[in-house]
Amino acid sequence: MFTLSPKPFTRALAFGVVAGVMALGSHAVTAADAVQTSVKIETKNQGAVINKAIYGQFMEHLGRGIYEGVWVGEDSKIPNTKGYRKDVLAALKELQVPLLRWPGGCFADEYHWRDGIGPRDKRPATVNTTWGGVTDDNAFGTHEFMTFAEMLGAEVYINGNLGTGTPQEMAAWLEYLTSDSQSTLANMRRANGRDKPWKVDYFAIGNEAWGCGGTMTPEYYTNLYKHYATFLKTPEDNRPILIASGGHTDQTEWTTTLMENVPETWSMRMDAISHHYYTLPTGDWAKHGAALGFNESEWFDTMFNTLRIEDFIKTNTAIMDKHDPEKKVGFYVDEWGTWYDVAEGDNPGFLYQQNSLRDAVLAGLNLNIFHAYAERVRMSNIAQMVNVLQAMILTDKEKMLLTPTYHVFKMYIPFQDATSLPISIKGENSYVLGDKEIPMVSASAAISTSGKYYLALVNAHPSESRKLAIEADKTFSRVKGQVLTADAMDAHNTFKQPNNLQPKAYKQKAKDGKLILDLPAKSVVVVELLD
Repeated sequence: MFTLSPKPFTRALAFGVVAGVMALGSHAVTAADAVQTSVKIETKNQGAVINKAIYGQFMEHLGRGIYEGVWVGEDSKIPNTKGYRKDVLAALKELQVPLLRWPGGCFADEYHWRDGIGPRDKRPATVNTTWGGVTDDNAFGTHEFMTFAEMLGAEVYINGNLGTGTPQEMAAWLEYLTSDSQSTLANMRRANGRDKPWKVDYFAIGNEAWGCGGTMTPEYYTNLYKHYATFLKTPEDNRPILIASGGHTDQTEWTTTLMENVPETWSMRMDAISHHYYTLPTGDWAKHGAALGFNESEWFDTMFNTLRIEDFIKTNTAIMDKHDPEKKVGFYVDEWGTWYDVAEGDNPGFLYQQNSLRDAVLAGLNLNIFHAYAERVRMSNIAQMVNVLQAMILTDKEKMLLTPTYHVFKMYIPFQDATSLPISIKGENSYVLGDKEIPMVSASAAISTSGKYYLALVNAHPSESRKLAIEADKTFSRVKGQVLTADAMDAHNTFKQPNNLQPKAYKQKAKDGKLILDLPAKSVVVVELLD
């Protein structure tokens, strides 16, 4: 894996225009205190569209992410619809999942798609050597995934097998999925129960080529990308966005090599480059840090480390701007989220972890950053959707709960395909611990597809609230929405108390012509701005 090398983060984090007076030290806010921080929104100076795919989900053959988490089979005692868990399916529909990435992840480069088609009782059993060494009966394959996406109304992102596959295998999979001809592969799809071709929205050539995808150099992978991409042919009206496997963390050499050496030609193209970054409280892959029971120092380090993603986006997209000023090529953060130590007694290959208020605050910080760079960051996929890492949903056999991260994603639904608005934060906005400093308040604003104005606010400080003055070139007299917060830093939901932490209604009216919002400590707030 990779390690982090933190450096002091001293920028004020805000969407669009970044401005702020960083004052060292702060104090607890009381009702009598004057406004300390202001948030200014420019409604007339609209920015980029926030692609709904920024809210993409990731599902890999890993632990209980798919089997039990999504798929239980038609004969299961767990209530299901054609093998899919009813409770999970309903929760994901409520989340309005815009995009699903499958089958990996590291698993993708050992996955051979023909193992997952045809009658389930005749599919081969294979060993998942990447995650836990468990046997996979391949009951969940191409048809099951594509059907699941259709049930959710989600676009699909399929990761092709570069590591152990061939150009022929990858091209054949795309033909099986998309061809409307009378070819053998298209007719095989029809024989397996699907007459019409599926729409494939995104397709990646390999995953983490620098590591589990083949331990390659950027130069070697770039040549392989061009080789494979040349043969990925689909009907003109069903051409997926092609994604190259990029770097991770602070790496830029993958972006540089790909941008310099993959020209757009009649036979081959590159529409996006992926990038991965996981947040570890410690920054140390030998000991990540605990999911629960942490202190303020660990809270701060987690926020500090997650905010580094903005630097990684800025440095990589600057390289892209040099070679692609028209911004044709996207920068996709298609794996991100928290990665904690495995719970004691659990299979270390299953990556199951609890999800607390800390994860919710972290999710809001990341989403606000992705909004800020929406011109290039047109997709992200949190890892992962169910039962793995920073999940939306956790299950225990027939039981299910929604995590704090789920609630944040649901609160942020109005930002899907919304038009971003420049925003600046001024005044006192520092959270200092020891010799490190991060912005206390993060914000993002947008006009939704329905024409409504929305504002998202995150307070990264675990014990101090803020009074925020909302300023705009348009009059707003009140707000309504939701707030997610709790007393404990590690507040979370359990199977015995699944509703322990969930959003509450939030309202505020202007007084004497001033709209001032109370932003609780360690909170995420999403509101509609009203005249």
